[in-house]
Amino acid sequence: MKVWAQDAGQPAALSSSAQDDQKTHEELLRQIQLLQQQLDMVQKQLDAIKAASAPGFSTQHNTLIPSAAGATAAATASSSVTPATSPAAPVSVVAVSKTAKKEEPGAPFSDADWTWLNGNPRTKDTPMATKYFVPEIRADVNYNLDFNHPTDDTIGGSSEIFRSQEVQIEQLGVGGDFLIDNVHARVMTQFGMYSATTPRNDGSPARGQWDLDTAYRYVSEAYGGYHWNKMHGINLDAGIFMSYIGLFSYYNFDNWAYQPSFVSSNTPWFFNGVRAQFFPTAHLKIEPWFINGWQSYGRFNSKPGLGGQIKWTPTNYINIISNNYGYGEDSLGNPNRSRLHTDDSIEVKYYDKPLAKLDKMAVSVTADAGCETGNGVSCHGNSLNSNGTINQKQSFLGWMVYNRFWFDKDKYAVTIGGGGINNPGRYLVLLPPINGATAITGTPYFTENPGDQFHAMDGTITYDYMPSQYITFRTEYGYRHAREAYWTGRGGITPPGGQTAKSIGNPSDYVCLNNGVATDSGLGFGTPLTGPGSVAAACGGGTGAGPAALSHIWFPDLRRDESKITFALMVKF
Repeated sequence: MKVWAQDAGQPAALSSSAQDDQKTHEELLRQIQLLQQQLDMVQKQLDAIKAASAPGFSTQHNTLIPSAAGATAAATASSSVTPATSPAAPVSVVAVSKTAKKEEPGAPFSDADWTWLNGNPRTKDTPMATKYFVPEIRADVNYNLDFNHPTDDTIGGSSEIFRSQEVQIEQLGVGGDFLIDNVHARVMTQFGMYSATTPRNDGSPARGQWDLDTAYRYVSEAYGGYHWNKMHGINLDAGIFMSYIGLFSYYNFDNWAYQPSFVSSNTPWFFNGVRAQFFPTAHLKIEPWFINGWQSYGRFNSKPGLGGQIKWTPTNYINIISNNYGYGEDSLGNPNRSRLHTDDSIEVKYYDKPLAKLDKMAVSVTADAGCETGNGVSCHGNSLNSNGTINQKQSFLGWMVYNRFWFDKDKYAVTIGGGGINNPGRYLVLLPPINGATAITGTPYFTENPGDQFHAMDGTITYDYMPSQYITFRTEYGYRHAREAYWTGRGGITPPGGQTAKSIGNPSDYVCLNNGVATDSGLGFGTPLTGPGSVAAACGGGTGAGPAALSHIWFPDLRRDESKITFALMVKF
């Protein structure tokens, strides 16, 4: 009976055990789910901390975006996550998950790879970055072979290439970006040729005191500012910051070519003033400027410069930039002469196959137009004033097109491009450093007066070898032609006895040359070369008008053509 009774009761006992096992199984599943949720939250917390530790900067075409998203996410995670040692109820876990999902908008232009852009650095990693500081070190060294073979090794007409057949340090820059509690600052030094050549193109230090070109000579960028987490970001910066009028970057490592065409080389590399950056969307920047003037440390006259940039990236393969400038009076000693300028570029990546041998192709197109008006010049040309004088046409038209091909996972690249310029009045023509001439002194050998004409075209073919994202070995052939004699010829542009840092007398004067000895004539702009009261007479050549009289005057050797090969090693990390 007991056996049968036991047998009879066994199915009921098994049923109860199965129910207990099922409950245990469900409890284990619930605990596993809770643990998984806790692990997910811990992972989010770690990711947030990592994001907070990473630099929150985006520097796409003069755009510095300190993003507080990482820090905000880290704070949210650390304050909301329940410790894993004390499992929370499912309702609490869901609430925490919703809180953890709240994130600040990412940095604008950060949702795509923009390292292909002309004027942008191609580095993708910042291995030395910390939470509060992103260091930046740049080195640019070049060797130029000018086929005109100037005897003084001096190259004119460029804001990138200055000496021939010599190894020269173009720029050594050390600095970086600082970010603490939405306050940011950037500093970048410039040692090497840039510290001499960039200040000499600015005439504004001639107005007033305190030697501005010396004060700023070794600084290419220096500004501080604040970031508001509104819209997709708002920045306010004050100091010296880069200008991207002309698309190319001031730093050659960032560019597709070493010698850019005139609409880039002859337009501002920097501004000194205040800018605001508004980001209504992740793909649009609106940036107004209040600046001292057109690439100037100070004001040329009584008015500041006003302008701005609009940058729009409708897709990850199109970049559109429009820079516009006006109001400023940027002609030294000519008050009431205002400058207007528009610079518009589009860049398109029209081919992208990362695994192919030819893995990428892109094109950039830039068009510029501008003019000066007032005090004897006009945008529309040769208009008659009420006093009977004529306003000379003072305008600027320029363009450039570059096409770049990348090979073997961006290890090699070839760029072909060039452009042209028409600039009556020559107000944007780079003054050749004849006898040490600067933007302040000018030179009577190449005047920049209303009515003076200048037409030029250029072209380059560039080969880059990039074994690492931090270095570029560049070889470039360039040819430039001007309708007017402009480029340094075989005879050079330095008088006998003259030096790079020391002119013969005043650079704004003509130079006499007698028996191989150069002296200052004491006569400059507007003085006739021959005849009574002429330069020739002052130099001992008499009052005649023939070659014998002119032989007592030294003249620079200026040519209409220039060909050169540039070899450069550029580092950025």
